[in-house]
Amino acid sequence: MVPRNDVGATNEDPTVQSLRIGILGAARITKIALIDPALSTPAVEISAIAARNRDRASRFARDHNIGRVHDNYSALLRDPDIDAVYIPLPASAHAEWTLAAIAAGKHVLCEKPFTANAVQAEKVASIAAKSEFVVMEAYHTGHHPMMGQLRQYLSAGTLGEVVSAHANFAVAIPPGTDIRWNADLGGGGLLDVGYYPVRLLRDLFGEAKVAQARARDRQGIDSSLTARLEFAGGVRGQVACSLWPPRPAFPSLTITGSLGTLRVRMPYHPQTAGLIKFTSKSHRWSVRPARTSTYVAQLTAFRDAALRGGPNITDAPAAVRQMRTIDEIYQAAGMNPRCYSTPPVSRED
Repeated sequence: MVPRNDVGATNEDPTVQSLRIGILGAARITKIALIDPALSTPAVEISAIAARNRDRASRFARDHNIGRVHDNYSALLRDPDIDAVYIPLPASAHAEWTLAAIAAGKHVLCEKPFTANAVQAEKVASIAAKSEFVVMEAYHTGHHPMMGQLRQYLSAGTLGEVVSAHANFAVAIPPGTDIRWNADLGGGGLLDVGYYPVRLLRDLFGEAKVAQARARDRQGIDSSLTARLEFAGGVRGQVACSLWPPRPAFPSLTITGSLGTLRVRMPYHPQTAGLIKFTSKSHRWSVRPARTSTYVAQLTAFRDAALRGGPNITDAPAAVRQMRTIDEIYQAAGMNPRCYSTPPVSRED
């Protein structure tokens, strides 16, 4: 995409373009996913914030040196000195505010899940395709160099013929203490932590057929869920997720082939304690993935896509395919996909 002429210049060099980002909501994830990465990402400026509660937005702005606080989301979108927005709102609000941002002429970095369901994702993707703006889903893992490493092992035949792949992710969030336990806001284990193993296997092995799924249903929320997936070439996949596991467990990926097994520790945040280990009958080895932050890699990709027309590997069409699989897993587990029967969240809610 051709860079916009009105994109701001950096403070250091007025001839260098800077992407000016506004934040919709003062969510906790924002510090990890945007504020901290921006400190080490050139040509990115966090310029403004709006939240449902102005006092909360003001505190967030003060704590993180953000220059402007708007009264509401719509006011921020009208700000002519904002080029792009980051949306860390509940999943139920992602589609609405992504569409509003596109209509306001802003690039969008929207937290995963892209939307609450596949129909919403399809609508956003359709509008995004007709616009000149970058719409990127904040699936940060997809931007890390580790993904290239894993694909290289697979394409080089390191494991031989791949037979199966298993991925899991669990967090400990006590019931009733977080929006993840609210179905009307797009909560549930699959849409939150389960998103990662599903996306990881799809990125490595292609589109999946959902063979079976089972969930622990807690008042409409999947507190835990497992699903069996089938991929081209006969690869059998399994994903597991939980919001309240009986015991702690490292997120992991295990790929088994005819020549050996590849195990990946912390595959979704490899910059923390990530480790790739290969084991076969004849030899074994291990390697640490790059300690590059997934979030810095993501923000760099978003900046480059918005300013320089760089690639967008987590774009809206990719999100649509992911959300279709998510919906199918819910249905296979005997649960309703998120937010098909609830009214839209008010824009100033």
